[in-house]
Amino acid sequence: MSTVVEATSADLAPRRPMAVADGAALARKLAVATRRARLRAFLLVLPLLLFIVAFFVVPIVQMLWLSVSEETIATEMPRTAAGLARWDGAGVPDEAVFAALVEDLKVARERQTVGRVGVQVNHVYSGARSLFVSAGRRVESLEAPYKPALIEMDPNWADPKLWVVVKSLSAAPTAIFYLNAVDRTLVEGRAVAPVPADQRVHVAIFWRTLWLSAVVTGLCLALGYPVAYLLAQLPLRVSNILMICVLLPFWTALLVRITAWIAMLQSDGVILASAAVLGLVDMDTGSRPQLVYNLIGTLVAMVHVLLPPMILPIYSVMKTVPASYMRAARSLGATSLTAFWRVYFPQTVPGVAAGGMLVFILSVGYYITPALLGGQDGILISNFIALHMEKTLNWSLAAAFGGLLLAAVLILYWLFNRIVGIERLRMG
Repeated sequence: MSTVVEATSADLAPRRPMAVADGAALARKLAVATRRARLRAFLLVLPLLLFIVAFFVVPIVQMLWLSVSEETIATEMPRTAAGLARWDGAGVPDEAVFAALVEDLKVARERQTVGRVGVQVNHVYSGARSLFVSAGRRVESLEAPYKPALIEMDPNWADPKLWVVVKSLSAAPTAIFYLNAVDRTLVEGRAVAPVPADQRVHVAIFWRTLWLSAVVTGLCLALGYPVAYLLAQLPLRVSNILMICVLLPFWTALLVRITAWIAMLQSDGVILASAAVLGLVDMDTGSRPQLVYNLIGTLVAMVHVLLPPMILPIYSVMKTVPASYMRAARSLGATSLTAFWRVYFPQTVPGVAAGGMLVFILSVGYYITPALLGGQDGILISNFIALHMEKTLNWSLAAAFGGLLLAAVLILYWLFNRIVGIERLRMG
């Protein structure tokens, strides 16, 4: 009985925490070691993290802000911006706003920035540059009341759409550049309306970009999947040689490959000349097909360039699929086609999804290939962004196009996550 009582008392006594050789608590030592390991890991990835933030996150944030803001009107014409902020957007502003406009034009003329203001408004309202420049030249001769004087000078000053545009440009954030990017504009009362029919080009080019990217992705999948399957089934020595052929285009500059396609696809190039020898094309007539400087040339070159990024993810997944699965399916009575479709293909879906998403995202932002091979029919949204960045200097509209492309990529990411699952994507 006493032995049982002594044992129970020993069990009820408080236990001392486990300690290491120097007497410190083991749990505390483990926590300190874990924190140090995490700190070392963080310091190792810190340079990459700073690089991503500085050259990826910050530019995207700046692009998104530029797409909804335009500081020229607010900084160069502050009185007009303040007056329009109190305007309800209906009809034509009152005399106070016109008086503020005249004062701002006088200051802008001294600073020689009237043309800059006109250019910014002209990006949304056609003819605004000449309107502001003309008013700036004659502003000193204007006398109150300024509203009828300016309207008499140019009837466009009585256009409510002009004032809605100026009001929207002077406020931040504004959706006017995104509206312009989808061929919409603001009218009286800040209502949204389509732009004139002869100016509706943005939506068509945007859909052309998405459509062409989808076609390129589909063709790369149709051509790349059999190649990846062949590489996965062949012996390693042979597949390594063929893999070098797949990777060979990466060893040649993109500009060189595109130039080679121009030489091959032009009217007297290798492809049409060979077709003429075989009797497929009559080179003596004026009805010879045009394979370059159109969508055909862009499509051919983009598929050639983007085929390796489709093959590699699929091949990396196929190498992990045991060959015994197909043999087991056939031994249970399935045909080769049924075994492939029901057993083999579902296991390669992560590679197909990874390659498809990679190729589609690269296709959406392609620039140099459409610029050199596309001609007028092969212009994509990236070429329009470059046009507004370099020629028209409408950076806000270019940023709005970039924002729309970013939204399209994020929607694609969401769809893949819902259908396939991002955790299943495998890039190799």
